[in-house]
Amino acid sequence: MSERLSVLKTYKLYVGGKFPRSESGRVYEVTDAKGTWLANVPLSSRKDARDAVVAARKAFGGWSGATAYNRGQVLYRVAEMLEGRRDQYVAEVAGAEGLSKPKAAAQVDAAIDRWVWYAGWTDKIAQVVGGGNPVAGPFFNLSTPEPTGVVAILAPQKSSFLGLVSVIAPVIATGNTAVVVASEKSPLPALSLGEVLATSDLPDGVVNILSGRTAEIAAPLAAHQDVNAIDLAGADETLAKELEIAAADNLKRVLRPQPVDNADWSATPGTDRMTAFLETKTVWHPTGALGASGSSY
Repeated sequence: MSERLSVLKTYKLYVGGKFPRSESGRVYEVTDAKGTWLANVPLSSRKDARDAVVAARKAFGGWSGATAYNRGQVLYRVAEMLEGRRDQYVAEVAGAEGLSKPKAAAQVDAAIDRWVWYAGWTDKIAQVVGGGNPVAGPFFNLSTPEPTGVVAILAPQKSSFLGLVSVIAPVIATGNTAVVVASEKSPLPALSLGEVLATSDLPDGVVNILSGRTAEIAAPLAAHQDVNAIDLAGADETLAKELEIAAADNLKRVLRPQPVDNADWSATPGTDRMTAFLETKTVWHPTGALGASGSSY
C-alpha cells in the first residue's frame, strides 16, 4: 500500500461570516518556536481591514440589540465548540508558543474557562456599572451601560490563545462587534477560532479575524472613521503611540497596551476589559402622584 499524502490545512481570514483569502493574494510563512514551517496564512491588506469594518458595522445593530441573556447563550455555545476542538488547539498553541503538550493544554483549558466566565457576565455587568442615582427632586435618574460600537483589537503577540480569548470575549459580551488583528507570529489559533465562530450561533460579522503584519493592518483601523474604539494589546510602545494619534481624529476610545502582554494572562481578568468599551447612558424621568395616598412612581 502506497503512503498517502497529508491533507494540509488552508488557513483563511474570517470576515462577515465567510472565509476569504486576502484580496491582495499575498501570504506569509508561519513557523514554530524552532523555525519549522507550520502553514502559509493570508497577509491582509488595508482593503481587507476596511471590508472587516463594514461587516462589523452591519452586525452591530442586531448584536447590540439582542438581549444580554441571549448573548450569554451564544457565547456559551462557542465555549462548547472550543471544548470539542480542544486537541486541535493544544497542538496549535504548543507549536505557536513552543510549549510542551501539558503546558499548552493548560493554556487551552484556561482559555475555554475564560470564555465561559465572560459568557456569564453578559446579563450581570449592567447591575455592576449601572443603576438608579439618588437625586433631589420629583424625578428619578437611571444610568445604564451601552456598547461603544465597532472595536478594533490587536491581539496579544505572545499569548496566542488565552490572550486572544481574553481580549475578544469581553468586547463582544457587552454587545460590541470586533475586528481582530491576530498575533503576527502566531496567528493559527486565531484563524482556527474563526472556524468555531462560523459554526456557532454567533451572527456573521460580530467577530472578524485578520492575519498579517500588525502595523500594516492596524494603521487603517486606527484611522477609520467608522471604528469607535481600539484595543492596543498587541502593539509595542512605538506603534501604540502612532495608533493613538491616528485614533484621536474621531475620538476613538483607546485601551493602551497593558504589562500583562508579557505575562501568561492567567490572572483573573476582572471587569476592566468589559467596561473599557461601554458608554453610560443616563435617563431622567419625572415622577407623578398616584391618588390620595401620595405615593409616586
